[in-house]
Amino acid sequence: MSVRLTEGAIEALFKGTSISNTVLQLLNFKKIGGDDLPRIRLILSDGVHSSASFLLATQLNHLFDENQLEPYCVCLLKKVIVNNLKDGRPVISVLDVEVLKSAGEIGEKIGNPVLYNSNLPSSQEGAYSGTPPTTPQVEQGNSFSPKSNKTSPQKPLPSTPPSTSTSEYRKFNFKNKTPSPQKAFPSSPPSTSKARPGPYTPSPSKGRGRGFTGKSPMKSADSSPGSPAKVIPISALNPYQSKWTVRARVTNKSKIRTWSNSKGEGKLFSFEIVDQSGEIKVTAFNKEVDKFYTLLEQGKVYYISKATLKVANKQFNTLSHEYEMTLHANSSIVLCDDSHDVPDVHCHFVPISELEQREKDTILDVIGVCKSAEEVSRVTTKSSREVSKRALSLMDSSGKVVTATLWGEEAEKFDGSGHPVVAIKGARLSDFGGRSLSALFSSTILVNPDIPEAFRLRAWFDQEGHAVDSQSLTEMRSMGSGAKMNWKTLSDVKTEHMGHGEKADYFSCVATVVYIRKENCLYPACPSSDCNKKVLDQHNGLYRCEKCDRDYPNFEYRLLLSANLADFGDNQWVTCFQETAEVLLGHSAQRLGRLRDTDEEAFNQVFQKANFTTHIFKNRVKLETYNDETRVKVTVLEILPVDHKEYSRRLMRNIHKMSAST
Repeated sequence: MSVRLTEGAIEALFKGTSISNTVLQLLNFKKIGGDDLPRIRLILSDGVHSSASFLLATQLNHLFDENQLEPYCVCLLKKVIVNNLKDGRPVISVLDVEVLKSAGEIGEKIGNPVLYNSNLPSSQEGAYSGTPPTTPQVEQGNSFSPKSNKTSPQKPLPSTPPSTSTSEYRKFNFKNKTPSPQKAFPSSPPSTSKARPGPYTPSPSKGRGRGFTGKSPMKSADSSPGSPAKVIPISALNPYQSKWTVRARVTNKSKIRTWSNSKGEGKLFSFEIVDQSGEIKVTAFNKEVDKFYTLLEQGKVYYISKATLKVANKQFNTLSHEYEMTLHANSSIVLCDDSHDVPDVHCHFVPISELEQREKDTILDVIGVCKSAEEVSRVTTKSSREVSKRALSLMDSSGKVVTATLWGEEAEKFDGSGHPVVAIKGARLSDFGGRSLSALFSSTILVNPDIPEAFRLRAWFDQEGHAVDSQSLTEMRSMGSGAKMNWKTLSDVKTEHMGHGEKADYFSCVATVVYIRKENCLYPACPSSDCNKKVLDQHNGLYRCEKCDRDYPNFEYRLLLSANLADFGDNQWVTCFQETAEVLLGHSAQRLGRLRDTDEEAFNQVFQKANFTTHIFKNRVKLETYNDETRVKVTVLEILPVDHKEYSRRLMRNIHKMSAST
């Protein structure tokens, strides 16, 4: 057997020695907590000792879902954190792990490990007598070979019976998240034959993890004497801890929202914080909004303590942490000046090529180079509220492209020049039009972020990615009407009898303008923003709108174009209203109205210039009856420029599909 376990590692971890990159064997595991986001307890062995005090970070749960972590596999623990529960028992959080040998390759237990029964360290004994406990350690360094500690002898430790099979571990009580040490670690009567040395106490200058300091941050906060709080990683937070402090960076801060219902009214805001181990959502209500909202700034690092922890409501919380935090009157938030070692963001990026295998409505993180970005458009939501929208085409090193939609302020301020690297944390995956992404108002948008993934992606795109023959996962695009659009030729509209059903059909096509009727293309319209009906000249300086039942001193020109489009197989008459007509002609209706009244030659030139131009037309088709005449009416909903490179790739894919079917 080529693999060798790091003997003595478990004893070293319990004694507080700073180590990492330890090779251990998984003997068994148990899921605890809810089904939505369970915590997984591990029983690991170093060949000499075994322990059930290991807890896998929730962001690594996928290793079990993918059957990578199975009993008897051998793992490399790259990063762990040792914490102590309020009853003194240590818990070792596994933050990064790699499977070196699968369970199938090993097939049996290595060595004859005995269950390690740790005595409470001296620091923990001090915790019960008023002495501050030691700060939790972030384990780093190389594999460990234990050394004897020259400390004063302590009381004899009880010996533990050897374990001969993993079946004994199944007898542990995992239902209670904080079982008593006696239940979790059965032991034989104490032996008095030999005393063992006391627990290892690391020196103040050693064994400290990144991001943790020797002093308590709560000295500058509102803490009571004799009750110092422990700086612990976010991943180790749970409701069963009494005194704790986290040191984390604010990555996302919401606006203040208000509510009013039968129970009363109030306000709230939420923010997300991150450290090296994970992230968690924090919410403040009413008086705490006034107290903390102006104090917190996105991007800065704070010490946060004395908040309440509860199970996360996944309906409003997209983070992976099992719990969420709520501030109350006694909560403390103190600015931290030393923040260089706290990450700016905590992302688990999903490659774009894997989006097709993910479930619809999954919330995920994605990063890619912005190949192109549409102009900002305004859409009306179901609640009759107008919001800005911008669609981006993101590509990563897999060569796949996906459309991601930004909303609101993020859409308005985004600058796609120079093909920036864009990271979206917390995007919603949709199957609307193949595969597409939509940023939520709780999402975090990072442009050219200072993270390794962004640097690697930028280097790849500059060297070779810009010339890669990419493939888009978003074949169909969504329109403001909510309908699905698909690519068709103009002949398909007739042969497939599109628009003849009860509901309208929608399609996209690449076509060329061959003729535009300029006669009666402009009409004087009501200047009211929500009317747009034609007005009648009263010949007294006023214009009458019958719908509004008002006379106006002026009017606004509006466009109503009829154009003939053609592609390689057929032609089709279409109707363009104000917005699409202005895009097609390249001039506003007001300017065209002035040209028609003052410079007819320039007016005609606008229409001649628009002829024989090629665009992407997104259309609505419906069979309509007017004056007892039934005909198919095609209305243009949007006009976009042709990306000839992308258009050629789509034609090539269609050719390959046709070749494969013959």
